[in-house]
Amino acid sequence: MVQLTNEERAMLDGDQGIAVQRAMELLVRYAEALDADRFVYTNNIAGVPGSSPQWVKDYYAADGGDYRAVFCRFDLDADDVFDVPRMNAFSCHLQGGMDPVLWREQGMSEEAFANFASDEREVAAHGIQVLKTCTPYLAGNVPVMGEHCAWMESSAVVLCNSVLGGRTNCEGRESTSAAMLAKRVPNWGFHRDEFRRGHHAVQVDYPVDSIFEWGMLGYFTGDAVQDAIPVLDGRIEQPSLIRHKHFGAAAASSGGVEMYHMVGITPEASSRESAFGGADCGERFVYDAAARKRIYETLNSVGSCEDVDFVMLGCPHYSIEQIAEVAALLEGRRVHENSALWVFTSRAVKATADANGYTKALREAGALLMTDTCSSISRIAPPGAKVAALDSAKQVHYLPAMMGLEGWYGTTAQCVDAACTSKWRGGLA
Repeated sequence: MVQLTNEERAMLDGDQGIAVQRAMELLVRYAEALDADRFVYTNNIAGVPGSSPQWVKDYYAADGGDYRAVFCRFDLDADDVFDVPRMNAFSCHLQGGMDPVLWREQGMSEEAFANFASDEREVAAHGIQVLKTCTPYLAGNVPVMGEHCAWMESSAVVLCNSVLGGRTNCEGRESTSAAMLAKRVPNWGFHRDEFRRGHHAVQVDYPVDSIFEWGMLGYFTGDAVQDAIPVLDGRIEQPSLIRHKHFGAAAASSGGVEMYHMVGITPEASSRESAFGGADCGERFVYDAAARKRIYETLNSVGSCEDVDFVMLGCPHYSIEQIAEVAALLEGRRVHENSALWVFTSRAVKATADANGYTKALREAGALLMTDTCSSISRIAPPGAKVAALDSAKQVHYLPAMMGLEGWYGTTAQCVDAACTSKWRGGLA
């Protein structure tokens, strides 16, 4: 049974109000299901508190059918409905359902936008930061080594644990919303030292340097180790935040990787021994030229038609460096009349893109820079789109299956070329 401090017992008894009481009731049930011995304090939460499409509100029509009803009945799994106060923890809203300006281009209705805008006003009124991104670490929320967090979004969780040294499990909507009020999460999983040690070894024998290559290595790794913790060593080159972003997103898609170690690169892997924590490694996998070719063919197995009519970039949401690269690749070129180029990022990064003139440059070339969401989250694509080109192994894993599209995986340059020619001319060098 989970042991409570005096403060936590008081919260459970209602001393801080009914909302905190209901949050603690949910968290105690959660902790006992995990067999956690206690809670850890957290002041860094990222979720999707209270936001919902209209049909969810309609489901709770008898309870008022509004933000309050959804937060109480759905997020906190409460039997009653009550006023929801401002959140107690530093809380961030992850990606949402549409671009706040380009929602018409995304095919959203007036009614859907009105619901979106209403939810956003509630989010801000409850003290939740409107980041609206799957990359909160690129928009002002950067956990430090050892910081206990409660985050949703698989690509953000794996980066937080592996690269930043923060500590979070892959939380759900209910636990993050409760943690925003109670500032507690169960002391379980990646919050504990012994859970963060490596399980299997991945020997990298083929040089991995570009984002394209890091994405394929990530896809290989997730497929190999599934939800275990891999320890990678070998010819891994040019580490950077955006390379880790694409590696982790791919590993969390082909498998269920929530943490990885790279010897001499990630903060809890100064050596192979420290990454494994002294324990023997499990299985050993080798990433070589043959494995690389197999992964490339797997990622491109859902592409056959070379007439590309949709290019989607920004999964996970693009950094300003990546937007600058796209703007440079489009110089002197235009998106083909038979294709569309949508680039997704956060509002914070877009503000910098606006200041640098990248947003204007993309629009003048026929591309659109969008925020808040992506094609997979909102199931959106240009009307009639059938064949997509993508520079994200995660997105090519999900989008074709979700939307019935053909999909090609390539470099950013190959994707921009596909947007400008409406032809896929990618390949493995």
